[in-house]
Amino acid sequence: MAEIVRMPKMSDTMTEGVISKWYKKVGDKIKTGEVVADIETDKATMEFESYQEGTLLYIGVQEGSAVPVDAIIAVIGNAGEDFQELLKTETAKPVGKKEEAPVAKETVVVEKKEEPKKQVVVEEKAAPVAKAAEPVSTSDDGLLKASPLAKKLAKDKGIDLSKILGSGEGGRIVKRDIDWFKPSNQPSGMVMNKTVVEKESFEEVPVSQMRKTIARRLSESKFSAPHFYLTMEINMDNAIAARTSINTVSDTKISFNDLVIKASAAALRQNPKVNSSWLGDKIRYNHHIHIGVAIAIEDGLIVPVVRFADNKTLGQIAVEVKDFSEKAKTKKLQPADWEGNTFTISNLGMMGIDEFTAIINTPDACILAVGGIKETPVVRNGNIVVGNVMKVTLSCDHRVVDGATGSNFLKTLKFFLENPVILLGQASI
Repeated sequence: MAEIVRMPKMSDTMTEGVISKWYKKVGDKIKTGEVVADIETDKATMEFESYQEGTLLYIGVQEGSAVPVDAIIAVIGNAGEDFQELLKTETAKPVGKKEEAPVAKETVVVEKKEEPKKQVVVEEKAAPVAKAAEPVSTSDDGLLKASPLAKKLAKDKGIDLSKILGSGEGGRIVKRDIDWFKPSNQPSGMVMNKTVVEKESFEEVPVSQMRKTIARRLSESKFSAPHFYLTMEINMDNAIAARTSINTVSDTKISFNDLVIKASAAALRQNPKVNSSWLGDKIRYNHHIHIGVAIAIEDGLIVPVVRFADNKTLGQIAVEVKDFSEKAKTKKLQPADWEGNTFTISNLGMMGIDEFTAIINTPDACILAVGGIKETPVVRNGNIVVGNVMKVTLSCDHRVVDGATGSNFLKTLKFFLENPVILLGQASI
């Protein structure tokens, strides 16, 4: 008997999905548990396994098209079976009125293919002219900054990455730079520079499901939650010394962000009102501490969660965050990895940012924006000396957290980071 296959709900925030690839065509046999399609959600691209067995009779959504959760994407049944009446009946039902489609039991995240770009040329003039060489996209240690996918494509196409200027964050070379690259007729040894643009042109790229969700959720947060901001300077001299000592003897290398996560968890335990959520007619004060850690990827931003962070050692936090970072870059994070946060940390210090404000990551009541550590003149015992100062800014939902509550949290955080021996004494490293 023919059965309808609907767009599954693969995460708690998913409202629609894009069929990025069909692995089966009409007439193909399908077994239960067999992967039939790749579905792009708001978080990642996942493999969709069939819960039915039979022949694929109908495909209702073409590759690259987006449809809401519960919309009909296919029909599976017996070969040659008439499914038109079933399709008409089911199509007449409004999407979303039926029982929610089951969340996929097991998903495997795969690398998302970029959607085709549309280049529109308004006026044709002379071809771009390459100019003299300038520094290529390199990191502070002299290594080329390029995504793993860009490196692979460059190797496959025989392209020298040193001849490409990255358009990604921080000058990083990404896939589009490889796609757009055209070898010049420059003599060997010359490095390509930015070209002189002599024609008006632009490109239009379809908005990804992740970017749609980022836009929707952050807009809802910014315009519904009354934000206010508290900024504090923290002397990181002792934290720097403690981290250096730990990394000298420990196999697990600790980052400053790991220290901030650990200190924030300890500060939340002493200031539980910050570890809360606004629910409209009530406020939820969470007894558990799940800290979301914002990680930037090429498609946007994802926030995996360090669960029960106050119970974990620095080493455990460091391993977990590093694992999240690797999974995020390779699109292998699972829905359970990014759900359940009660507080969020966004750190741009490694990007050279001194200070910034962040938009609250709902349902949290607060988010901590962390800047870089900067050598700054400070007064110590009546003398001006050089100190290592880090600025943090707490964005607060004023419906839940008042100024005094947020300030007390920052004072506690400052105390732990300026006295890391006390912080580390709470649990073994």
